[in-house]
Amino acid sequence: MNRIVLSILFLAVGFTTPSFSSSRFDCDSIPVLNQKIILYVSTTIDKKVGHGECWDLAAQALNLNQASWDHNYKFGREINPAKECVYPGDIIQFEGVLIKFRKGSRNYQETMQHHTAIIYEVRDKNQFVLIHQNTAFSGRKVGLSELDLKTVVRGKIKIYRPIK
Repeated sequence: MNRIVLSILFLAVGFTTPSFSSSRFDCDSIPVLNQKIILYVSTTIDKKVGHGECWDLAAQALNLNQASWDHNYKFGREINPAKECVYPGDIIQFEGVLIKFRKGSRNYQETMQHHTAIIYEVRDKNQFVLIHQNTAFSGRKVGLSELDLKTVVRGKIKIYRPIK
């Protein structure tokens, strides 16, 4: 499914089309499985998936698309974002992550001890829009939030490419 067809599908069901490119590499060719995952998760915004745990959204997206994963937080093939494109539909796992950022005149801090999200949009090599649930801002329902990797002050982040 190409980008134009995917964009038309998003518009037909009333969703905003996520961005599908990155300036680091030639990243316009999104893997088909990633495209299918984005199509599914786009239908879940403001809904609770499974029990509302963060990993339920990724698990459901992978299972519905018959993807291969270990059912224990290894959501496909781990990628190295310094050497490979990060695409919408890739899954991000946070372990012991602390994020600090400033918005306007206020300082903010977020902790993700053990959290799973799906990359919904790639804005550039360090900035993503995530789709996830079991968060402070959307509770047990699926919502969107921004992540700037430059604001991560500690912890581990792994990015997985879904595979068949």
